[in-house]
Amino acid sequence: MGGQEMERIDLGEVPYLDAVEAMRGWVEQRRAGVIGDRLVLLTHPPVITYGTRTPPDELPRADSPVPLVEVDRGGQATYHGPGQLVGYLVLNLRERGPGDIVRRVENALIDAVGSLGFEAVRRDTPPRAQSLVGVWTPRHDKLASIGMRIRGGVTSHGFALNIASDLDEFTRFTACGLPHVAMTSLAEMAAERGVGAPGEAEVREAVAAAFGARHRAD
Repeated sequence: MGGQEMERIDLGEVPYLDAVEAMRGWVEQRRAGVIGDRLVLLTHPPVITYGTRTPPDELPRADSPVPLVEVDRGGQATYHGPGQLVGYLVLNLRERGPGDIVRRVENALIDAVGSLGFEAVRRDTPPRAQSLVGVWTPRHDKLASIGMRIRGGVTSHGFALNIASDLDEFTRFTACGLPHVAMTSLAEMAAERGVGAPGEAEVREAVAAAFGARHRAD
């Protein structure tokens, strides 16, 4: 992703609010130059997150068993849970130079999915339409969601790639502000082709490689 060095950090399942608090610290450290650019790979227990501009009628009902958390990233409501790989990107864009960071993230994820044997595409958003940012199948099922924040030249939040997610959870609200879009996963795409689905470890390796992220050598 641009050739610049990026540190890879692997975590397991981290509660969403704990991860957000840690991310705030990473952003401040990056802004101060204490750490370099990093990609943090992790998973979350079930949670639905949404931005400040998400209309209330796009959120789940009040009796939803899945916790609902308002966040400070771009994008609309989405679901995180087991079977999904989340990547948080803490990047100093002033050092990385000009360019559309969201486009770079889309292309890196497409490369990662392609290296696993699955075709994926990005889509341009028509004027005045709901954002189509993310990674899609050729038939326009959504495989990965992207929602980022840039403040002081440093990014936070990132992407969520469905590996073997419970896709029914996305039907309990309006995912990504797109009521007629079906979410999919690598497991579902593999099943349709009659091939084995990649495991989380394999997907982590593919994603890290596509972003050019490596474990720091101590």
